[in-house]
Amino acid sequence: MTMAGLSDMTLEELAANFEALGDWEARFGYLIDLGRELPPMAAEDKSDAYRVHGCQAQVWMKFIPRPTANGLGEPVMDIAADSDAFIVKGLIAVLLMLYSGKTAAAILRIDGVQSLARLQLAEHLSPTRKNGLGAMLKRIRELATAQAAACTY
Repeated sequence: MTMAGLSDMTLEELAANFEALGDWEARFGYLIDLGRELPPMAAEDKSDAYRVHGCQAQVWMKFIPRPTANGLGEPVMDIAADSDAFIVKGLIAVLLMLYSGKTAAAILRIDGVQSLARLQLAEHLSPTRKNGLGAMLKRIRELATAQAAACTY
């Protein structure tokens, strides 16, 4: 699955897939499978400049602005991200579904915690993974805020 493929799946579709799987062992397996589909992140981007702090695993994330199809208006943000932990890669895949391919302003309007509540991840993640997910959500907001401030439309 490509980055575009991940962002094409909706959270509602993911939630329906989760419900069909039933138990959390199967759901975590599915998350790991989603993480395996992440496009590779360039080795030079796995640097401290893109490191997400607050995660137990190593996580790197950056925004890649892309002009809209008509070239007018605010660019959309593709998100490149990776981790050294399989389950975290799966969480990244979920975040790509939620945020990648949207403008910075649209990203800032999304309540990530509320959006992810439907998946019940917070109730089933270890405290360190839950903190890491929060750190990734915070980093996405920071990147979106910086990108929105840089746009002069």
